[in-house]
Amino acid sequence: MSTNDSRTRGHVTAGRWAAATVAVLCLVVVAGAPTPSSAVKHGRNGRIAFASDQTGNNEIWSMRADGTRPRQLTDDPADDILPAWSPDGSKIAFTSDRNADNSYDIFVMDADGSHVVNLTKSPGSDRFPAWSRDGTRIAFMSARDGNGNFEVYVMGADGSAPRRLTRTEGIEECCLDWGRRDRKIVFQTKRDGDFEIYTMKPDGSDQKDISNNPAYDGTPTWAPNQPKIVFRSLRDGGDELFTMRPNGLDVTRIYAARGSNRTPAWSPDGEKIVFTSDEDGSDDIWVMDADGSNPVNLTSTPGFEEDTPDWRPLPN
Repeated sequence: MSTNDSRTRGHVTAGRWAAATVAVLCLVVVAGAPTPSSAVKHGRNGRIAFASDQTGNNEIWSMRADGTRPRQLTDDPADDILPAWSPDGSKIAFTSDRNADNSYDIFVMDADGSHVVNLTKSPGSDRFPAWSRDGTRIAFMSARDGNGNFEVYVMGADGSAPRRLTRTEGIEECCLDWGRRDRKIVFQTKRDGDFEIYTMKPDGSDQKDISNNPAYDGTPTWAPNQPKIVFRSLRDGGDELFTMRPNGLDVTRIYAARGSNRTPAWSPDGEKIVFTSDEDGSDDIWVMDADGSNPVNLTSTPGFEEDTPDWRPLPN
């Protein structure tokens, strides 16, 4: 899949959603739990949050890390997408257009789907919530300034004191994540004319291009227990997964199978990576060891599974 591929019903992959009307489709599973895999033994103490249209509308779900025990958490005619666990696993932030003006806002709810609260209430689109590791702040993308760009903002975990961190003529596309001890934020941007991965301090200072490659680089996530970032790149001609250090060094291709491989996310212990791939002919959810070995297809269905899983420890 190229970064210009579009998806059905107005959803596109993380490489393209500059227009405020575009909704991004997260992980999707179809009805019927996949067969549990021994390859995800470390994930049995956690759950993956995702978005699914298996009921005919995009809702937030969670499932065990082996793909079993799916639970529908939201039930609203609007698009509920892009879930993100709080660090303690008690809450999920997500994106929804359930407001009267159909703009996208950041919402938060309890882990069981109860007590849904709108945190942003902005006339511009707000998307891609990402919790700080101490749970006190949420970074997100917003087009609220009306300049046609999505910029990076940060606010309190209760939605208080939103503050803009980036000011460019480019487009801060998506996929925020906080680094270890909340010292840096990593994000994807098109400010240089092509998609690159940048880091910055949580106050918006010290913004650096760490991927610096003419090909698409994006959807970065920071390892929970080491200075390493996993990301998607087209730099070698395929749609593949790489890791690098936060300074951009030691770039290593970890998964180069045929097809499109994208939106990687770490397990809470840093030993596994979950990602989306169409290697078997349809978009499915895969898991592998952090070095790219032992890949296993978790869903293996003709249904639509794609984009932006979030894996957090929770009781099963």
